[in-house]
Amino acid sequence: MTIMDEIKASFKSGSIITRLIYINLAVFILVNLLNVIGVLTGLNAYGDVVIDYLAVPAFLENLIRRPWTIITYMFLHKGFLHILFNLLILYWFGKIFLHYLVEKQLLSVYILGGISGAILFILFYNVSPAFTDFLPVSKALGASASIMAIVIAISVYAPNYSINLLFIGPVKLKYIALIYVVLDFLQIAGPNAGGHLAHLGGALFGYIYTRQLQRGKDISTGFNRTVDSVVAYIAPGKRRKFRVSYKNPSKARRMNDMDYNKAKAESQEEVDRILDKIAESGYDSLTKREKDLLFKMKDKS
Repeated sequence: MTIMDEIKASFKSGSIITRLIYINLAVFILVNLLNVIGVLTGLNAYGDVVIDYLAVPAFLENLIRRPWTIITYMFLHKGFLHILFNLLILYWFGKIFLHYLVEKQLLSVYILGGISGAILFILFYNVSPAFTDFLPVSKALGASASIMAIVIAISVYAPNYSINLLFIGPVKLKYIALIYVVLDFLQIAGPNAGGHLAHLGGALFGYIYTRQLQRGKDISTGFNRTVDSVVAYIAPGKRRKFRVSYKNPSKARRMNDMDYNKAKAESQEEVDRILDKIAESGYDSLTKREKDLLFKMKDKS
């Protein structure tokens, strides 16, 4: 099997995270390959042409001529560090996201969060006098808004889930999300105001998505139906089925996806609270119910 065959097999069998990473990498390699060709041939504009064609412009006249850019910009990167950090965050937080929710929901948050980021970027550049001079030439590119939507969505869904940060130790998602939002807000006054506005647009969608999900409403349902219809039209009979796996199949059969995921999140939050109580007051401070819950969770793990 050749390297290309292995990549194709990995893409086909991989999770939605793997596929999103591959798509972003493919576009990144294409853009930079065209830049290399442009330099070698003396025609340096090749890569810039692709960026102009795929990046979302703030200027409405340009956007009308290139409406697809509101989607394509979220897969487009030019700098190596830009794509490296974006894909690392996508991988880390995507794995946490899929611990509680399903692949179709992650894809929806990625796409719709990216669209929300583009809308906020375009809106502010057209209504704020601070950006008037930059409006005709301003463009946004990168997956940051989409990834920000995933980060905020899962941080609101499981705020007490902890991850270990180098040199810091365990930190709860809600604090990481808060730091991301505050930093983006403060950097609006910097040289990349458009990018940070897009991040905040993605964050806003992630927050709204999870809040609605917790109320029993998945606002991405219409988008999912549209994607399924397009896929079915392009490749009849080959529509991808997203598999939902549960550690407790009998329980899953009695509950729909949303109820089960909500129950998992609530159970995790209760365990986190009990562990915090142990850290503060010791094991003897637990009630009988709290001790029983810990033993039950231990048996399941």
